[in-house]
Amino acid sequence: MSLLHTHCPPILLPLNRRKTNFLLPLSNHIPAYPRRQLLRIFCAKRTGKRRYPSEKKKLKLKQKEALRTVDNKFEGVWRLSKLAVSVHNDPGKDFLEVHDGLLQEIAKVLKFPVASMLPPEAFSIVRKSFDARKMLKEPKFVYTVDMDVSKLLTLEPRTWDFISRLEPKLGLVDHMPCERVCCDLFSMIRKHKRNNDCTSSGGQEEKISSSSGYLYKLSTIRKPKIAVVGAGPSGLFASLVLAEFGADVTLIERGQAVEQRGRDIGALVVRRILESESNFCFGEGGAGAWSDGKLVTRIGRNSDSVLAIMNTLVHFGAPKKILVDGKPHLGTDRLIPLLRNFRQHLQTLGVTIMFGKRVDDLLIQDGCVVGVRASDSRDKLKLGCHTLEFDAVILAVGHSARDIYQMLLAHNMDLIPKDFAVGLRVEHPQDLINSIQYSGLANEVRSGRGKVPVADYKVAQYGIDEHENSTCKLVTSNRSCYSFCMCPGGQVVLTSTNPSELCINGMSFSRRSSRWANAALVVTVSTKDFDALNFHGPLAGVEFQREFEQRAAMMGGGNFVVPVQTVSDFMESKLSVTSLPPSSYRLGVKAASLHQLFPSYMTDALRHSISMFDRELPGFISKEALLHGVETRTSSPIQIPRRSDTYESISLRGLYPTGEGAGYAGGIVSAAVDGMHTGFVVAKQFDLFHGDIESILGKALGTGFVKY
Repeated sequence: MSLLHTHCPPILLPLNRRKTNFLLPLSNHIPAYPRRQLLRIFCAKRTGKRRYPSEKKKLKLKQKEALRTVDNKFEGVWRLSKLAVSVHNDPGKDFLEVHDGLLQEIAKVLKFPVASMLPPEAFSIVRKSFDARKMLKEPKFVYTVDMDVSKLLTLEPRTWDFISRLEPKLGLVDHMPCERVCCDLFSMIRKHKRNNDCTSSGGQEEKISSSSGYLYKLSTIRKPKIAVVGAGPSGLFASLVLAEFGADVTLIERGQAVEQRGRDIGALVVRRILESESNFCFGEGGAGAWSDGKLVTRIGRNSDSVLAIMNTLVHFGAPKKILVDGKPHLGTDRLIPLLRNFRQHLQTLGVTIMFGKRVDDLLIQDGCVVGVRASDSRDKLKLGCHTLEFDAVILAVGHSARDIYQMLLAHNMDLIPKDFAVGLRVEHPQDLINSIQYSGLANEVRSGRGKVPVADYKVAQYGIDEHENSTCKLVTSNRSCYSFCMCPGGQVVLTSTNPSELCINGMSFSRRSSRWANAALVVTVSTKDFDALNFHGPLAGVEFQREFEQRAAMMGGGNFVVPVQTVSDFMESKLSVTSLPPSSYRLGVKAASLHQLFPSYMTDALRHSISMFDRELPGFISKEALLHGVETRTSSPIQIPRRSDTYESISLRGLYPTGEGAGYAGGIVSAAVDGMHTGFVVAKQFDLFHGDIESILGKALGTGFVKY
């Protein structure tokens, strides 16, 4: 039955025109989900005049706090921020030591007359980023530096008078009473256990762990058996925490280990053979393993939790540069050996890792999860399903585990549909982006081996003019469009998990040396948009994704061929089939009318935003720029509600949803942080961890919204 009125403009209806009525035994008892529970998605920081009054008040309080007189200027550390060094005075993006150009900027802040007299050993680089904004006279490297006062005075006593006159300035010069020591996750856990052992009373039996070499208290009962479902960032870090605390952990992953996963992806790219359980979405490391490996996050770059994650990645083989880089990334080539090292460490801790095992169902007794039913993931008929009993199950699946969502719904679990974003992936020649961003400095990129980083961009358009059809009530006011997962020097890849659906993403290697730059241009969608296509219920967002993935597959003609259109043709609503620029997508492209793919309000939002992006980045609209369809899996379309204190599901005791697939993260780092916090919470629940989690990891990110 159509939802359209006779006088309403045409709206694209689903290809299958099927009703989203899931045939579940308890579906008539599924509660209604009020709109007020929908997540708010924040994609950019509000600055300047756009700040909320509450944000302005907080900023003023911070300014007052920072401007207070420092008790002792000659103790602790001074943090010097926004030290700008011109490209000509800097050794380049890969040089992370204190150099003469940086010492000159430090000397200006201290008002010290001779920069060459400052000892480099007294300073350490906290952050280094590259700023090539058009408003600047010239591109610069921007540093944040910590100055150890006692070391400085020891090495150069003549700086005493200059430090005595140094005053704090918010965001520029800040004093910290003591040096902040950051360490990896296991060091934090082991330090806590040593302190706990020192303060505990005697007479309790203790045992040496052969895997870690540290003490843990032997409980009067057996070790709790914990299942972690999913070997993405959240699952890996949850497993690491629990194993370090002495739990009996079993990590279950439907995909394959990175070695076999790489071969399966190679078979897809070369021979078009899609392994439904081992691909760009499923397998060790999660979807981020075969992506750009971005470690940029909006949950607090300098928070204890994020620094613990970053230091742990360095321990497993990531370059130390990620601790300093303003926009850290790894690349797939560096992620693969890192994940192998991570796996080997878990195995030495006694973690049982089961690859190629798909969780088909939960074992539930009296409203509590007591185990899982799992089968070989290559067994599509699930004939070899077997039962595994556990004391708790951490659900750390990714945003593409749609069968898990169906299974949870079959158990009458609360699932809240949430806003996400859908759009197209645009690809430009990397040289064009370098030229737009760097102008005359573009020749310094040198395919990722030059002095400056490969150029990227981040664009967003908010508050599109309100357009309301009085008959159909499709309101598109405040519909945001923004770039997502920008991959400089990368390639477009297939992330489908079903042969009849087509969705794409971007990836790049550590050097970012490809001839192309790509990014998703996506529009926010909500339940109003799902309703317009007759998709309702908790999984309406999943059906919405599938609808456009199936349309894209039909436009491409099947066989994983991607429909494409030049940006200039998309803006003019025309199709030029004889003048397509080359694409990095390796399975073939086909000219198609992508301006007809989405409903008109989404296409209009994309067009309006692209025109705004072209003002910010002149040349963005180009015949060389190619749009690829379709990008739908920007984040999970649902959230699994959990308790804010215990992270336990509000529907089932013993189930702990975590990470991106559960709706609590939006990238590698935020997923890892959420998994780490979940591990600590579960360890505390089973009396393996005694202490205050917040004192170790800092305050956890609130569960009411998702940040990217």
